[in-house]
Amino acid sequence: MSRNWFITGTSSGFGRIMTECLLERGDTVFATLRKPDMLHDLQAGSQGRLYLAALDVTDTDMVRQVVDQAFAVLGRIDVIVSNAGYGLFGAAEEVSDAQIRQQLDTNILGSITVVRAALPHLRAQGGGRILQLSSMGGQIAFPGLGLYHASKWAIEGFFESLIQEVASFGIEATLIEPGAARTQFGRGSVVMAEPLDAYQTVPFSARRSVLAQDSYTPVGDPEKMVREMIASVDVSPAPLRLALGSDAYRLIHEALTERLEQLEAQKAIALSTDASP
Repeated sequence: MSRNWFITGTSSGFGRIMTECLLERGDTVFATLRKPDMLHDLQAGSQGRLYLAALDVTDTDMVRQVVDQAFAVLGRIDVIVSNAGYGLFGAAEEVSDAQIRQQLDTNILGSITVVRAALPHLRAQGGGRILQLSSMGGQIAFPGLGLYHASKWAIEGFFESLIQEVASFGIEATLIEPGAARTQFGRGSVVMAEPLDAYQTVPFSARRSVLAQDSYTPVGDPEKMVREMIASVDVSPAPLRLALGSDAYRLIHEALTERLEQLEAQKAIALSTDASP
């Protein structure tokens, strides 16, 4: 069965790969990106199944207009894919105020705005599926990526609540948690803060040069990951989370296990702080 998809951040990485995969299998895609001409090569062979629109997810009014336009053009949209986002590397002292605002505006507020704009349409049509690109970084944290992690942990909390709010309308959602993948995101495209001398000799600083180099090769295959994202739409009830990549599985498993052990160690303290009957 063919579906209609709305996808943000389609110029490269997961967004472009997903667009290619969906067109190959006969689906229709309303693809958004800052510069639509970057997908003109795909549109030429799409047989009229690829629609393009310029979109900056940090522009709230623009997001609402483009989402409304997409539903007007396609009539029904089966899957909303909130994919636009990027990484910022730098210690808390190193990142600038402007970099912090841009990171949070894009990864948190941009994603929330896209979903909020789509919800009235999804309710009106009786349901739909949302795929929100998070990261293994939504459940774990590395030094030097604090603001990126803040954005992903925040969007995961938002969706934990949202999914419960919209379930009765037939709307389901999945948080996609890829590990490091061989996309531009993981190979030299992370925004780097201006380093401070004080942080040049700390252990995590070595990651700075690794992330900045095109020679860095993550383990994740982005096309295999995208195909699992697409396949997840056929699963009902929708999985709350979808971890992709051996590194994602290993690191998330370690983090959750350690977190649970720490919670169990504090059980007596937690119970002792209840008010007396």
